[in-house]
Formats: sequence, structure tokens, C-alpha cells
Amino acid sequence: MTGKREKAEDIVMKLRQVEVLQGQGKSVSDAVRHIGVTIQTYYRWRREYGGMNRDQAKRLKELEAENTRLRRAVSDLTLDKLILTEAARGNF
Repeated sequence: MTGKREKAEDIVMKLRQVEVLQGQGKSVSDAVRHIGVTIQTYYRWRREYGGMNRDQAKRLKELEAENTRLRRAVSDLTLDKLILTEAARGNF
């Protein structure tokens, strides 16, 4: 069963909520429960998005998507080059 995927901006906002709740004297587990995620998810998010603001998190996701697209393009072109090289040698 898959859960819902949070957007990067929402994750940063929830991390800020936890910080505010901790500042008000709540424990980490109570604050995490208040935002509706598990402690493991909170620490994973904090490791990945800690210290970012919403714009930076959004830009990170855009860059990751662009990087994936460019990697796919490079692999396709590399495959085409290998096929053409092999065809030019007459090994078909």
C-alpha cells in the first residue's frame, strides 16, 4: 500500500511546524505526531530538507527532474552511438 507523496514545499513547512512545537515545549514525538507523520519519516525529511526554505526545496525537485531527463537523453544517445559504431564495422 502506498501513502501519499508530500510536495517538497509542504515537507519544509511541516519541518518548521515541528520546530515551533518544540519551541513551545513539546517533545519530538508529540510534535511529529501532531503533523501526522512517523518519527522515522520526520528524521528522513530533516536529513534531506533540513535548513532549506520552500523555494530551495522546490528548486531542488525541479533540478532532480531535469537531471533525470538529461541522464535519460545521454543514455539514449550513447546507445544510438554504439549501434551505429557496430553497424559501421559490419558486425550486424
